[in-house]
Amino acid sequence: MDPESEGPPVITVTPLQQMFASCTGAILTSLMVTPFDVVKIRLQAQNNPFPKGKCFLYSNGLMDHLCVCEEEGNKAWYKKPGRFQGTLDAFLKIIRNEGIKSLWSGLPPTLVMAVPATVIYFTCYDQLTALLRSKLGENESCVPIVAGIVARLGAVTVISPLELIRTKMQSKKFSYEELHRFVSKKVSEDGWISLWRGWAPTILRDVPFSAMYWYNYEVLKKWLCAKSGLYEPTFMISFTSGALSGSFAAVATLPFDVVKTQKQTQLWIYESQKISMPLQMSTWTIMKNIVAKNGFSGLFTGLIPRLIKIAPACAVMISTYEFGKSFFQKQNAQRQQY
Repeated sequence: MDPESEGPPVITVTPLQQMFASCTGAILTSLMVTPFDVVKIRLQAQNNPFPKGKCFLYSNGLMDHLCVCEEEGNKAWYKKPGRFQGTLDAFLKIIRNEGIKSLWSGLPPTLVMAVPATVIYFTCYDQLTALLRSKLGENESCVPIVAGIVARLGAVTVISPLELIRTKMQSKKFSYEELHRFVSKKVSEDGWISLWRGWAPTILRDVPFSAMYWYNYEVLKKWLCAKSGLYEPTFMISFTSGALSGSFAAVATLPFDVVKTQKQTQLWIYESQKISMPLQMSTWTIMKNIVAKNGFSGLFTGLIPRLIKIAPACAVMISTYEFGKSFFQKQNAQRQQY
C-alpha cells in the first residue's frame, strides 16, 4: 500500500501548539551552536578591509592594536596580530586569550531572538503550507518553497535589529555599556532604520536558504517515510532530513553570510573608532572585493564551523518541532475521543 494514497485521519495542531512545539528546539539549538557561530563570525570578520590615512584600532577578535597607516614610516612599530589559521585554531586562540565563556558571546540576545524568530518562522511556515495545499493540492512541489520564502522574510524583518546586536557581540569582545552607547548613537544619528543594517544580505542568505531547506526537507522526509512504509515521520527521519537539507542550503548560501557579517562588523569598527563611514557598498561590490583580495575561497570563509553549526541545528530544531507537534496531535486525538 502506498503511504501517500491512504492513511489515518489527520489531527490538526493549533497555531498556539505549534508555537510551543518550536520553543524547545530554539533554546537547545541556541545553546549548542553559539560557539560555532562565534568562531564563524571571527573568521569572517578578520577579513574586513580598513581605511587608509586614519588612526584606528585593528582588532582580530582576540586583541586590539593601535595602528596608523598614513605613512610608510609609521608602519614600523605596528605588528599585525596573528590571524586565525582555521576553525580549530580559532577555537584554541579564543579559549586561551579570552576564556571558554567567550565562545558563548552574544548568547543572551541569541536566546532573546531565537525564540520569537523560531516561533514566527515555523508557525508561519506550517500555516502557509496548510493554506497553500488546500488551494493547490497536497502534492504541489512549489508549496514548501513559497511558504519557506514568505515565512523567512517575515521572521528576518522582525528579528533583524537583534541579529545586528548579536553579530557585534560575537565579532569583538566588549561590554554591554559600549554596546548601549553604540546603539544609542547610531539611532540618534541615523534613525531606527539603521538597526536594519545588513537586512538585504541577510535576506539574500536566509530566503534562498529557507526555500532550499524546506523543499529538500519535504522531499527527503516523504522519500524516507515511503521507504519505511510510514505515514508520519519518526524522530530519526526528521533528524536525518533536517541535517541533510540544512547542510546543502548552508553551503549554497555561505557567500551571502560572509557579506552580511562584513557589513555588520564594519559598522562597529568605523563607529567605535570615530572613522567616517565610506559610501555604502552593494552586496555584489563587497563580493567582488572579497574575491579580489582573498580569491573565490574568500566567499566560503567559515564553511566548516557553519556546517558544524547548521547540520545539527537544523536536525535538532526540526526533529524536536515534529516531535512536539506529534505530542500535541496525540493529545488532541485523545480529546476528540471523549
